[in-house]
Amino acid sequence: MFSVRIWGDRGSMPTPGPDTVLFGGNTSCLEVRCGERIIIVDAGSGIRKLGDKLMREDLPKGPISADILITHTHWDHIIGFPMFTPIFVPGTRLRIRGPVSYEDDSLEKVFAGLLSYRYWPVRQEELSAKIEYQAIRETTIDLGDGIFVTTKYLNHPILCLGYRIEYKGKAFVTVYDNEPFVNVFPTDPADPSYDEEAAREGEEAAREENEKILRFCQGADLLVHDTQYTAKEYNAGKRGWGHSSYEYAINCAHKARVKRLVLFHHDPNRSDPELQELELFYQGKVRGRTGLEVEMAREGKLYTL
Repeated sequence: MFSVRIWGDRGSMPTPGPDTVLFGGNTSCLEVRCGERIIIVDAGSGIRKLGDKLMREDLPKGPISADILITHTHWDHIIGFPMFTPIFVPGTRLRIRGPVSYEDDSLEKVFAGLLSYRYWPVRQEELSAKIEYQAIRETTIDLGDGIFVTTKYLNHPILCLGYRIEYKGKAFVTVYDNEPFVNVFPTDPADPSYDEEAAREGEEAAREENEKILRFCQGADLLVHDTQYTAKEYNAGKRGWGHSSYEYAINCAHKARVKRLVLFHHDPNRSDPELQELELFYQGKVRGRTGLEVEMAREGKLYTL
C-alpha cells in the first residue's frame, strides 16, 4: 500500500482553538507509508500525534524505524520533534535528511539546538533512539524496497526542498514552502538601474526555474502544494515572503497533469469557515474545465495512491 496521511497542515505557527477544528491547527507533518516502510515529511507540531499513533500501532510489532524528510529548518517545520515520543524509546531508528543553508551548522546541530536546555529539558545526547543525519541537496535517493525520493530546490528565504516519492508506479509530490520564481532585475528602461542583458537573463532564469517545478510535479498522483495566500493577498503585500497563491498552485497542477491537488500550509489567520468558502470557490473554478481534483488539506485525512 502507498498512502499519505496529514498530521499537520498549518503554516507559520500552530493555531489550536475552536476556529481551526475542521482543517486543523498543527504545523507541517505528513506520514507516508510505502508497504511496511514509514516516511515522515517534516516535523512540525503535527508530529506529536503521529508519534502517539506509532507508539500504539507500530511499536507492538517491533522497534520503530522511519525516514524523516525535512523540507527546511524554519520553526514551523521542525518544532514538534522534541515531542515525538519514539525518540525516547530504545530501539527506535531514525534517518533524518534535509537541506542546511544557514552559516556552518549541520543538520544535526540544528536539531541539537531544539534539544538544548534553553528550550527543552532533554538534550539530544540523552535520547534513546539511534538517529542518523544527512544533509541533502537536489538528488535522487534510493531508499530500498522500490522507493525512490527525488528532491527539488524551491523558492523560499532559506534553502528548501520539495520531495517526489515514487513507489510501485505512483508518485506523491510536495511543493512547500515555495513562491513562484520572478525576475529580480529592473525591467523598466526608465529605471536608472536598468540593464537590458540582466533583465533578459533574469526573465529567462525565472521561466526556467518555474518550468523545472512543473517537470518535478509532472503526472503526480497526489500533489501537496503551498497555498498560504489568495492571488489578491499575494499581490497586495506578500511578495517575497516565500509562499504561493491558490491560483498559482492550481495552474501549476493543471499544467503538470496532476491527478489530485491538496491545498496546504494554511495561513494561521485563516478560520474553518474561511477555508471552507475558499475550497468551494476554487473547486467551482476548476469544475468542468479539467479532470484535476482540488481540496483543502485536513488534519487526519488519508489518501491512498
